[in-house]
Amino acid sequence: MDSLEALRIQIEWGADEALDDQPRNHFLPSAKPMLQPLATPSVPNLSPLPIRAALPVAARSQALANSAGTLADLYAALDAFDGCALRATATTTVRPDGNPAARLVLIADAPGADDDRTGVAFAGLAGATLDRVLRSAALDRNSMLLTHLVPWRPPGGRAPTEAEIQACLPFLLRLLQLVRPDRLILLGSAPARVLTGSSDSIRRLRGRWLEAAPPGFDTPIPALPMLPWDQWLRSPAAKRDNWADLLALRDKLDANP
Repeated sequence: MDSLEALRIQIEWGADEALDDQPRNHFLPSAKPMLQPLATPSVPNLSPLPIRAALPVAARSQALANSAGTLADLYAALDAFDGCALRATATTTVRPDGNPAARLVLIADAPGADDDRTGVAFAGLAGATLDRVLRSAALDRNSMLLTHLVPWRPPGGRAPTEAEIQACLPFLLRLLQLVRPDRLILLGSAPARVLTGSSDSIRRLRGRWLEAAPPGFDTPIPALPMLPWDQWLRSPAAKRDNWADLLALRDKLDANP
C-alpha cells in the first residue's frame, strides 16, 4: 500500500488531524504560554522646570540704568534694553544732543521724524527752528542738553503711552543724576507731569517755575514748563507764549548764572 492509499484510508476512518509522536491527554488544561506583560516604556520626567520670574519692565530698565557710571555706559545700557515696544517700530535710538556740562537740560516727550532718521535730538527743520529761537534769547545747543522722555519715536508721531514712559524713565533719571543740571526746561505736559508731579494742564503750568525732585538730588531742581514743541511750530499764540517763557529763562540765568 503506497502512502496515498494509506492517507485515503485514514480519511475514511476519520483520522482528519495530525497526531504527535507521543500520546496526549486532551482532558488536561491546555498548557498555553502565558503572555508576558509589556514592558512599561520609560517616560521622561515631565515635571515643569523651574522658571525664572521675569522682572517687570521698569525694574529691568532701572537695573540697567543704575549700572551706568558714565554717559557712555548709560547709552550702552539703553542699547541693551529691549523692554519697550517703541524700539521695534523706530528707525533708531535718539541720543541727547548738546552739552552735558551746561547744567541746563531741555526735555521733550518723544523724538520727531527727523530725530528718528538721524538719531539726534531736535534734528532737521524743527531743530534748525529751535536753534534760531534759542539764539534770539542768547542761548544755543552748547548752553544746554536736549533730550526726551522716551528715546524712540512712537508710530505716526503719536504721544508716548504711560507704560512706554515708565519703561524708559529710569534712563532719563539716570541721565539727570550723571549731568547734575541746575535747571530744567520741560516741553509739554508729559515731561511736566512726570518730573514735577503736577496734574495741571500745560497751559496752566507754562511760564511758572516749579520744583522737580528726581531721585538722587538733595534739593529740588527749578523747572520751567513750556508748551510742546509741535505747538510752538504751528501756533502763533504758542510762539508768543514760549518766547515770553524763554525771556523769563534768560532773566533767571542772568540773575543766577
